[in-house]
Amino acid sequence: MHLSFSLIMPRARRNDKPPEGYSKIEPTLNKLLAKLKDAQSASIKTENKKQALWPVFRLNHQISRYIYTMYYDRKVISKELYEWLLKQKFCNANLIAKWKKQGYENLCCINCIMTNETNHGSTCICRVPKSNLEDDEGKTIECITCGCRGCASSD
Repeated sequence: MHLSFSLIMPRARRNDKPPEGYSKIEPTLNKLLAKLKDAQSASIKTENKKQALWPVFRLNHQISRYIYTMYYDRKVISKELYEWLLKQKFCNANLIAKWKKQGYENLCCINCIMTNETNHGSTCICRVPKSNLEDDEGKTIECITCGCRGCASSD
């Protein structure tokens, strides 16, 4: 399975101090990063390899969405701090870049829009609006890559 982002913890340089305002988001960020570290450890031990990375993908999304919201929606952090967080790889910069484009506001992960890695050369099933899925049996459709249950913007 190809992963379009790093599944390692953010790298912090010893001499690279965070910009002003980091203390506002640090407690929440540390909690989310601790959960991510636990999820990464658990994924190594998981027998079901198909679903082993789902919690890691969800936490990567949650951390990236938190930083995105703090900068773009709530305007709590400065541009300098936002760029520092991207540079230090606290979040998935490619995912955030997609969220800024129309139609990708709810995108779960970059892998779900990579058409070159699918059998049919199209996007993932989670990108299809739920209203367009034929669901006669009442089953919940999940992405096999990340476990998403639907991230189309029209849902």
